Amino acid sequence: MRRAVALSARGLGSTSPNPVVGCVVLDAAGRTVGEGWHRRAGGPHAEVHALAEAGEAARGGTAVVTLEPCDHTGRTGPCSRALIDAGIARVVYAVADPTPAARGGADTLAAAGIDTEGGLLAEEAAEVNAPWLASVRLGRPYVRWKYAATLDGRTAAADGTSRWITSGAARADVHRLRAEADAVLVGSGTARADDPHLAVRGAPGAVQPLRVVADTEARAVRPGARVLDGQAPTLVAVADDLPDAATAHLDGHAEVVRLPRAGDGYGRGLDVAALLTALHDRDVRSVLLEGGATLAGAFVAARAVDRVTAYLAPALLGAGPAALADAGIATVADALRLTVTAVERIGPDLRVDAIPAIPVVPVVPVVPGTSAPAPAVHEPKEF
Repeated sequence: MRRAVALSARGLGSTSPNPVVGCVVLDAAGRTVGEGWHRRAGGPHAEVHALAEAGEAARGGTAVVTLEPCDHTGRTGPCSRALIDAGIARVVYAVADPTPAARGGADTLAAAGIDTEGGLLAEEAAEVNAPWLASVRLGRPYVRWKYAATLDGRTAAADGTSRWITSGAARADVHRLRAEADAVLVGSGTARADDPHLAVRGAPGAVQPLRVVADTEARAVRPGARVLDGQAPTLVAVADDLPDAATAHLDGHAEVVRLPRAGDGYGRGLDVAALLTALHDRDVRSVLLEGGATLAGAFVAARAVDRVTAYLAPALLGAGPAALADAGIATVADALRLTVTAVERIGPDLRVDAIPAIPVVPVVPVVPGTSAPAPAVHEPKEF
């Protein structure tokens, strides 16, 4: 199963709006004879790739898969039927499928006489598939807030300079995160100050994420901005009360989406929930929130941050902008408490990963041999 989980991770950034899935097929003697992972939406599922590699050796064997085999026909046929037709004798899966249309594969397999059980390494498999699971259960994209700062929490110096606070190794790691995300998001302040490119570099074969700028007043993304260079798709989100002329300079260069302001107040930023809904409607299931402090504060205030990834450089500035602006937290008792899930050295820097102490997306227990009841209320598009 750990091998299947590792295989599933290869699909990160290229399968949306579908999950990442890995599968290992063992023959009747327990030897690995086939491996596969879901590579792109609309393409063969992990089980199909693994069964094709295994061939006749799959008959009487075991399929180990990270997500309950689907039981519906979309752009491809049901994996439950493919496993039955291949003569598989046993299926072990990690996480029950929470979608109303696709779940039920375990019951179909069991009804066909296949020994079926779920729950093996469910938390490890769910961790890799967290963006998709969050999108299914919450009806919005999974949001990872990434920032780089000094040990005293400064993202730039007092004079505004910020290149480079962290090392080249840390910046390369950020590009890996971009490659795994469906969209990369920044606010107008970052767009004006840094003119960021937001595309993936140094990751051959990566699917470029959607570049998104929350530019409420349509003043930050100007002609010649790097996000308009055509190397990746770009979406500019503006307030819905702006005149059409305010976005004329973006015509033919980027898609523009008009959204309500937060609290319907003039001069306020965009409504976070509306922005996430607009992205979800565009098949975005994971967002890498890269900046800046004001936009991050709005997301924290909306409790719309599912993971924090901080790159901390061994340096002190003492002055300059902080990583997080006003998040609507007035007292320590209201702090968004986090649980640190990983700390690692990347070059001279530290990378710290943390999630809300009260999980936004709990792991759903799986009852061995059954399709567990799922709390899903949102159904993704068909595979």
